[in-house]
Amino acid sequence: MRVDIKQLRQARANKAKDGKTVLEQLNALQGKPTLTEAETAQVGELESKVDALEAEVAELDKQIAVEEKKLRRASLFGSTALGGPALATVVNDTDPARTAGFKSLAEFAVSVRNLQVNGVADPRFAAAASGYQQNQGSSGEGILVPTEWREQIWSLVFDDNDLLGFCNPEPTQGNTVGIVKDETTPWGAAGVQAAWRSEGSQMIATKAALTPTIMQLHELYAFVLATQEILDDAPRLQNRILTQAARAIRWKAFEGVVNGDGNGKPLGFMNSPALITVAAEAGQATGTIVTANVLKMMARLFEMPGGSPQWLANRDTIPQLGTMTIGNNAAWLPINQALSGGAIRKGGILLGEQLSFNEHCQTVGTAGDLVLADLSGYALATKQGGGIDFAASIHLYFDQNLTAFRWIFRVGGQPYLSKPIPPAKGNNSKSHFVALATRP
Repeated sequence: MRVDIKQLRQARANKAKDGKTVLEQLNALQGKPTLTEAETAQVGELESKVDALEAEVAELDKQIAVEEKKLRRASLFGSTALGGPALATVVNDTDPARTAGFKSLAEFAVSVRNLQVNGVADPRFAAAASGYQQNQGSSGEGILVPTEWREQIWSLVFDDNDLLGFCNPEPTQGNTVGIVKDETTPWGAAGVQAAWRSEGSQMIATKAALTPTIMQLHELYAFVLATQEILDDAPRLQNRILTQAARAIRWKAFEGVVNGDGNGKPLGFMNSPALITVAAEAGQATGTIVTANVLKMMARLFEMPGGSPQWLANRDTIPQLGTMTIGNNAAWLPINQALSGGAIRKGGILLGEQLSFNEHCQTVGTAGDLVLADLSGYALATKQGGGIDFAASIHLYFDQNLTAFRWIFRVGGQPYLSKPIPPAKGNNSKSHFVALATRP
């Protein structure tokens, strides 16, 4: 009877997990200076459990080694019961349920190509773990990548240190998400209100003024071709199909957050009715930024409780920012290390708020070259649970000896505010997003 190596490795992983739990309990008891009689008895029981689990893991390791030896021999000596030229499948995986037994995404990608070129399935495809499936069929769409690497790409896209990570996530299981917006303010006439009451007088009830809104998720994709040379070079392949794809998806997604027109893509804050545009100063020269510009921009920001306002700027603005002063002090502090109390992005600090240079902002002198934004005021709708579909196939470019890798990422978004809000005092409205107008 043929032994399923994948089941063996799953059993081994389960036993190792159980052993870790028992060992932690044992170490905790043995670390006590004194033990009660009951705890002493418990130590003996845990010792016995650890010994038993250790023996079971050792036995499973032996069985796995035997099966791996068979697979290595099959790889060396040709045709096997697998049906054709055999493939080496030495597995160094600690969580088969997430990786289907592959030790790296590069190894998985090579196995996909070998499957479709030689017509021989890697045993790890035949007994795939939960959450992993083949997606070939008559149309030959490809093979769905295991959970581990789909989530790695997701994590790279939503890196906490990247701008996309500052937006407010609105996860959904479907292709639309319903959000409820509350655009009222504590000082406004609508929404939940507080009031002073004289003794014996009746309280006047108020209620939240909520506006339901539906956001559509849009399809964003990355499509990469890999030559046989790249497939043979695992480190380069890993970099190309993980790091570079995630970087491209992240850049395009945040481009939608900033500049999207809402047509088949998110509604960017630069095209939203919620944007406030601060006019240039009278007689201000083309392509300049002056201190009065940034001070007036700060005066128009509406910061959400717990928000994280920051400046976004094109690097073309550096010559202007570098000469700005308030009195005898520089307005921009171009530091490149963390200050006490929090991390500061490499762009430094402008008037007390962090500054991030990026390629989403317009060139200097154009509206959007400098923006003050609280990105927590932007609702970013994504598929729940690591929503990047990732598949690989050779069918499309078979005659060119190329393998295609495809990512599909569904995302939608819009600012929470539908328009700037009136202030409690004064006449200048406020918003989460404030931009400097074009300087003619």
